[in-house]
Amino acid sequence: MTTLTFPCPLCASDHILFYHEDKFRPFFQCQQCKLVFAHPQSLPSLIREKREYDLHENHAEDEGYCRFLRRAITPVLANVSLPAQGLDFGCGPTAVLAGLLEQEGYSMTVFDPIYANDSAVLNGRHYDFITCTEAIEHFHTPAKELHILNQLIKPGGLLVFMTKRVTSLQGFSTWHYKNDQTHVSFFSDETFFYLGKKYGFEVTLSGKDIVLLKKRP
Repeated sequence: MTTLTFPCPLCASDHILFYHEDKFRPFFQCQQCKLVFAHPQSLPSLIREKREYDLHENHAEDEGYCRFLRRAITPVLANVSLPAQGLDFGCGPTAVLAGLLEQEGYSMTVFDPIYANDSAVLNGRHYDFITCTEAIEHFHTPAKELHILNQLIKPGGLLVFMTKRVTSLQGFSTWHYKNDQTHVSFFSDETFFYLGKKYGFEVTLSGKDIVLLKKRP
């Protein structure tokens, strides 16, 4: 295995090793933060991403989808007292999660680089909690997005991520999650603990795809 010439998109380390290759693209792993990521030349265009996302049929009347999202809502209810201002980062075209949280009494703002790209909600604003469900794996430049989220969250605030985590090379090689070519950044337990140390978060792994990062005061 040889060292690659491009840096890690999360921590900028140049200690990058080949990880796996399927019929679509090669993947690499950073030896510092343990992020697994697709080759930079394989990243999909914005047009291609939107075409894929437009195929999703997620709406508030879909009981199964709402039940799925409630796994991200539960830790908000348990950790964030009302009144509170939340941000759903990567809300998608329908912002169902924000609507469900508003039903629980929270004030919600939404942002999505394709469907709700209002930079005003990111500039000089601060939130008691931020949800990011099935979005972090789409980040082309995770260092940039994680820096933004760190700036947006208040001290003592909560970040709720929903994403499936890398567990092993063997598991990754047969993992359906990597087959979606809009999924380009894959986080492991170690990656989230790296983020906790870097930005000052207490990290809680809650189930196989929920991660809580609480900003230390």
